[in-house]
Amino acid sequence: MRFAPRISPVAQKLFGTDGIRGPANVEPITSASAMRLMDAATVVLAAKDQRPRAIVGRDTRASGEMLESAIAAGLAANGIDVVLAGIVPTPAISYLTAIQDAAFGIVISASHNPFDDNGIKFFGPDGCKLSDSTEAAIEAEFFNPTLRSPRIGRAIGRITRLLDGAEQYAAFASNTFPKYLSLAGTRIVVDAANGAAHQTTPLVLSKLGAEIDLCFASPDGWNINEGCGSTHPDALSARVRKTGATLGLAHDGDADRLLFCDETGDPLDGDELLAIAAVDLLSRDELKSRTMVATVMSNFGLDHLLENHKAKLLRTDVGDRHVIDAMVRHHLNLGGEQSGHLIFRDFSTTGDGLIAALQILAVVAETQKPLSVLRTVLKKLPQVQRNLRVRQKIPISQLPSIVKVVSRGESLLAGKGRILLRYSGTEPKIRLLLEGPEPAILEQIADSIVTEIQGTIGA
Repeated sequence: MRFAPRISPVAQKLFGTDGIRGPANVEPITSASAMRLMDAATVVLAAKDQRPRAIVGRDTRASGEMLESAIAAGLAANGIDVVLAGIVPTPAISYLTAIQDAAFGIVISASHNPFDDNGIKFFGPDGCKLSDSTEAAIEAEFFNPTLRSPRIGRAIGRITRLLDGAEQYAAFASNTFPKYLSLAGTRIVVDAANGAAHQTTPLVLSKLGAEIDLCFASPDGWNINEGCGSTHPDALSARVRKTGATLGLAHDGDADRLLFCDETGDPLDGDELLAIAAVDLLSRDELKSRTMVATVMSNFGLDHLLENHKAKLLRTDVGDRHVIDAMVRHHLNLGGEQSGHLIFRDFSTTGDGLIAALQILAVVAETQKPLSVLRTVLKKLPQVQRNLRVRQKIPISQLPSIVKVVSRGESLLAGKGRILLRYSGTEPKIRLLLEGPEPAILEQIADSIVTEIQGTIGA
């Protein structure tokens, strides 16, 4: 049965860069809207001539319990058989949706955001994230006031639990690591961000022979991403330096991202990991079309690296969904983001922190070189990045004072650098990236832009 949404009809927009996200129990991340969203999703995603199934998983946020119940109820009320996978990484739902022949999969997570946020994202039957057009169709159906008759009797869906979903995913991930290699003798600090990978990643790495020093793996519902995980590398770096580990790795809350630290505790970002993977694939003539995909945020050093190997970089808008779309359209097998979303499409259909870790660890094991040496293949151009909270996301083109200061900065760079200014698709923030040969000039330009933003739309 339909009910009127409490979201302002003026801003009928649900989906951002990665699903629907916001403060838990505030529209649209409420139980009522979650149930309504399942009504809309069923209309768009479920086949009309059969009884569909949906796989639902979540991260460790306390609010995930509330949303899981609402989503399961909303799906069952619409005649969908629901399989609850419990706490599993986001890529596990991508994998399980495909192998369990489900009509679609749902993840309840706000990824790297703090615990009081939550989100809902979908995977199609092939394990891929939904296209823009499919998300738009769900949005349109969500705001459609038409009443529909409720399912009754045997038409109501059933709700069951998948007790070994994490184990199934872990077994699959393990099999992506080359059989002839071992991680024996490798000491790895694992920061699980008190999130969804607190069991799966240490399980897989231990099975492959690594000695694990596990930290931030005691989720209590409120400590996910709190001073830990891939967005807080200082904790991982300190632990690697203290213990003398071979390397360290960290996930975000839903484990679709990855960050490494080398043996000195120095963090590697997604660009450096992509560079290591690309050079490895090129050395074996396995980088399809000798092309890799990255976003506009990635360092231009990647372009130069690939050019030197007679390969090329294809760039997309920000968001791993855009990266994957380009990879599918061009039949490519490696892509990712500077933030640590890495897609090894020979194995996975989405950003997968564990599978990405295994592919980088395979290079370490094969070459017997430490990450501090492997990372030197990428010569980065200096970058400056700032992330600022904003009161509202007014189109930048409608903010003349900010446009003016950005233009002034571009003039100072004189064609030898670039400035990117965009709103986050998942948080109330604006993100600034500057790149060029002179760090001091970049800092000067960044400071002037930040001052203008703070005085205009800063929170």
